[in-house]
Amino acid sequence: MWFLRRMKRIPWTAKKTNNTVLSETKTKRALINKIRKRQATFFGHIMRRERQEHLVTTGMFMGRRGRGRLREKTTDGLASWLGVGSTVEMIKMARKHDVQRGMIANAMRHGTG
Repeated sequence: MWFLRRMKRIPWTAKKTNNTVLSETKTKRALINKIRKRQATFFGHIMRRERQEHLVTTGMFMGRRGRGRLREKTTDGLASWLGVGSTVEMIKMARKHDVQRGMIANAMRHGTG
């Protein structure tokens, strides 16, 4: 519940019950779109800065890969949500702020998976 309250920006001082907070939540898809939008704006911010966070986010650091199945990357999920063909293409588009804002607005409008 604390995560849902935080996503909806309900302060802890507000006297709202859990049932009220749950009933105010429109749909699961709207909440997921809100999360994805925030992830995409943060991703664009990191890609434009090109510091150490950029290297960690894109996976361009040295070392050995762990055993087992690869984890699903946040970048892959964002690329499919934004409707971009590949992660590399998404990184190129994220460096242009106006293009990235257009991609996010389009994804929010169409509510892609």
